[in-house]
Amino acid sequence: MTDAQNTLPDSQTEVQPSDQELKAKRKKGLGFVALILILAAVLYLIWTLFFNHSVSTDNAYVGAETASVTSMVTGQVAEVLVSDTQQVKKGDVLVRVDPRDAEIAVAQAKAELLKAQRQYKQTAANSSALNSQVFVSDDGIHSSEAQVAKAKAELDKAKDDLNRRQQLSASGAISKEELSTAQSAMQNAQAGYDLAQAGLAQAKSSQKAAQSTLAANDALIHGSNENSTPDVLVAQAKLKQAELDLERAVIKSPFDGVVTSRKIQVGQRVAPGSVLLMVVPLGQLYVDANFKESQLEKVRPGQKVTLTSDLYGDSVEYTGTVVGFSGGTGSAFALIPAQNATGNWIKVVQRLPVRIQLDPKELAEHPLRVGLSMEANIDLNSK
Repeated sequence: MTDAQNTLPDSQTEVQPSDQELKAKRKKGLGFVALILILAAVLYLIWTLFFNHSVSTDNAYVGAETASVTSMVTGQVAEVLVSDTQQVKKGDVLVRVDPRDAEIAVAQAKAELLKAQRQYKQTAANSSALNSQVFVSDDGIHSSEAQVAKAKAELDKAKDDLNRRQQLSASGAISKEELSTAQSAMQNAQAGYDLAQAGLAQAKSSQKAAQSTLAANDALIHGSNENSTPDVLVAQAKLKQAELDLERAVIKSPFDGVVTSRKIQVGQRVAPGSVLLMVVPLGQLYVDANFKESQLEKVRPGQKVTLTSDLYGDSVEYTGTVVGFSGGTGSAFALIPAQNATGNWIKVVQRLPVRIQLDPKELAEHPLRVGLSMEANIDLNSK
């Protein structure tokens, strides 16, 4: 029994490691962990210095500055020459509106222009007539002045005759009848003189009236001609507007593209501002790539971008250029913006749209459509 008790501690001593061995194992483990950390730091440094030269996202979509073709006139649609998915060139006729109302407006505007021009000619002719009246009134004034002078002379003669007869009548040399006759003659001469003076005043008033009418008539045409008088200019502007409305009855494509969202039918009545259809310029497409805010530290306008489309796969690559950044994130312009001040706020990494311009030649070789998904990779080392 004593021998067994003596041998048991020896076996336990042989199984348990010593303190030095434990320290050695612990040191070895810590060294291994440190080695892993050092390797990770070296790898991260290598990746940062030599491989971290790009940022990418698959949250990117094709966009375009589409044209909403609207009507500029009121009328009934007479003809629709295009349909959805049809390719058109700049200047191709898309829709024709019934032009008869516009043609009538043009004819009416032309008639108003001719009327205004004739009114100018009539006003100019009136000026000539009124000028002649002024000259004629001068002759009338001279004649009236002569009549006044004649009446004055007759009045003076009648007064002298009356004075002589009054002197003779006092001595009884003439009869009362002869004196009465002289008095009547003097009164008639006075009336004739007053009438001549009234005629002279009337002639002068007529001349002033003719001069005023002439001045008012000249003011209508002063400094202008048949094509520059205000009434003619207004009529010309109305004619140009009518001709423009007639031209706008034929609606043309603003640029090369594909027709989409056609909403117009033959016989439908349209008004100014009515959207008829849309034209998408396939040669002027761009990509809006929504990068995370943490990816945009080194992104600058002008950097080169490599893009692939889900439509063609990785076999077709597009070359683009960063044009600029949106004025805000998608959530900032959402219909119902996030209310982060309510107390239940959870941080969400925001995405900022980056506009990327595509190469028109590549688009011509491999056409895209608005809304297609793209994958964008920006080269941060490019300028």
